[in-house]
Amino acid sequence: MANRLKDQTSPYLLQHANNPVDWYPWGEEALSRARAENKLILVSIGYSACHWCHVMEHESFENEQVASVMNEHFICIKIDREVRPDIDQIYMNAVQLMTGSGGWPLNCFCLPDQRPIYGGTYFRKQDWISLLHNLADFWKNKPGEAEEYAVRLTEGIRQSEQLIPVKSSKEFTTEDIREIFEPWKRSFDMVEGGYNRAPKFPLPNNWQFILRYAHLMNDNSAHVAVNITLEKMAFGGIYDHIGGGFARYSVDGQWHVPHFEKMLYDNAQLVSLYAEAYQYTGKLLYKQVVYETLGFIEREMTSPEGGFYSALDADSEGVEGKFYTFTKDEIQSILGDAAEIFNIYYNITNEGNWTEERTNIFLRKYDDADLAAKLGKTEEDLLRDIHDAKRKIFAARSVRIRPGLDNKILASWNGMMLRAYTDAYRVFADDQFLQCALRSAEFIKRELYREGNLIRVYGSRDRSDAFLDDYAFVIDGLTGLYESTFDEKWLDFARRLTDHAISDFYDEENGLFFYTSSKSEELIARKREITDNVTSSSNSVMAHNLFRSGHFFNNEYYLQISDQMARTVQPHIIKYPPGYSNWASLLLFKIFGIFEIAITGSEAQQKRLELEKYYVPNKILLGGSTGTLPLLQDKWHTETKVYVCQSRTCLLPVTEVADAIKQINNPSTTPGSQD
Repeated sequence: MANRLKDQTSPYLLQHANNPVDWYPWGEEALSRARAENKLILVSIGYSACHWCHVMEHESFENEQVASVMNEHFICIKIDREVRPDIDQIYMNAVQLMTGSGGWPLNCFCLPDQRPIYGGTYFRKQDWISLLHNLADFWKNKPGEAEEYAVRLTEGIRQSEQLIPVKSSKEFTTEDIREIFEPWKRSFDMVEGGYNRAPKFPLPNNWQFILRYAHLMNDNSAHVAVNITLEKMAFGGIYDHIGGGFARYSVDGQWHVPHFEKMLYDNAQLVSLYAEAYQYTGKLLYKQVVYETLGFIEREMTSPEGGFYSALDADSEGVEGKFYTFTKDEIQSILGDAAEIFNIYYNITNEGNWTEERTNIFLRKYDDADLAAKLGKTEEDLLRDIHDAKRKIFAARSVRIRPGLDNKILASWNGMMLRAYTDAYRVFADDQFLQCALRSAEFIKRELYREGNLIRVYGSRDRSDAFLDDYAFVIDGLTGLYESTFDEKWLDFARRLTDHAISDFYDEENGLFFYTSSKSEELIARKREITDNVTSSSNSVMAHNLFRSGHFFNNEYYLQISDQMARTVQPHIIKYPPGYSNWASLLLFKIFGIFEIAITGSEAQQKRLELEKYYVPNKILLGGSTGTLPLLQDKWHTETKVYVCQSRTCLLPVTEVADAIKQINNPSTTPGSQD
């Protein structure tokens, strides 16, 4: 018998629709019943690609004995964290305050009025049954103590991440940013890349900051750290060498054994990071990663309508990684004589390099040139052999039972993917990337935008209010598309969304943005998302958006908000830099200034593509053959011109990009005139 989740659209909720647990979706029906029957609420949160969510479902939620206890004593609510991150934020915060850690599945027990009293993550079956009985008895016999817990915990939730606005006019300096980086770098793993710990997460916003720091501060230690990390990730098992794309993290300290789920947000951010790293270093490995990852996105994560799906599961046939791994015998049967070189290249062993599962994860140890020399082959011959073998392995893998697909289409993650395509196009000038970006933007405008509001989930029959991250990442993607096309309609769309975000999410008193709109459902707390994690926080992305838009539109209000946000957060960056890396990137741009590069004339696009061959992370681009932006006024000539400007002052226009780069590299000594 299906439960109340049977009519939901979330793939995660539908996975639980046939559990014997009497699950409710979040909503008034469940909440009113809890109040009417004075029962504790179990809020159980996960997502479709979550391995341990599947394990707990199989062990406990599919079990009749366990379900009977849950149904008798609790109102059980199942939530997809990607659809309702606002609820997840609150109860994750509660569990972290109670236990010091968090994760998914997230299971939080609440009073009938939604205030939490106890929680945790994964529980084994017997532990779960004991906990259910203990909490039911506690609520029956000691409701006063439960109320006391709820009061203290709810106050803690409301007070967390409450930052005091910093009123200061002090200019940020290179010493401020060096004070952030110097202690931070002691945590880097200079052998395997990433941080000196396991598991290892990619954390793209961390390494994007370090890449920019390396360039702008001319810091060799940062340069080495970021390149070791990007190379090791691209060589490791966390990267899908056969089909492209990255898994969520590696369980070890060598990027070897991944947790095999593939998330859209990871791959979108990593495309942007590797494209930027290629622009900085010219390493062909980084270009290969971008092209293969976008190939995976186009092939497996793109909907017919032009949106992007959320995730691929870690499991297939109930086994984690089964789709992606091969025994040596399987490879031999597919490749025949070509297996020997392939096995050396990807470190395949008889017993399996993933010893726990006695199978092989593809990973590299050697640079192509070095390995070719060891094998007595030319690099070209080696790569041709590997390419042919990969094609055959991919074909064999394609007929296997595939991991489950979470086909939710989320505004925020689609905004990240839009940005990824524009970044790839700007660096590699491949028109296919631009067409994918345009299709994505048209999809967002057509399907995820209604009456001035973004919609979080495409096609949802339920309430689907967008959150701050939806606005922040879509604005960021649209801004990147303008800089790729010089079509002002995308920047105008971004501006409309920005003004809406300020109207509905901005807290004038605190100077930061709430995660939920003033028109959203009222929960027990209205949270702000400030710290950067596996994705950049919605507040840090909005601060970047306002900084760039303030320069595009000469809008002092935008710049004031961005500046106040940076000043309020800056003292916290020093305490824990990895949790504020996107904020640190904003400080870099404030310290070094942002170059406003206007390219006007009939050949503006050609000059833009030429300019993108140079790494200038602290710039915005604007121009075309027509335009209404303030900085473009009085800059239209029959001949294509490049203007390098800072602080609304432009140097003499030049006709060659090389001359513009000279001005960027040494603007203070270049003769110029205010324009």
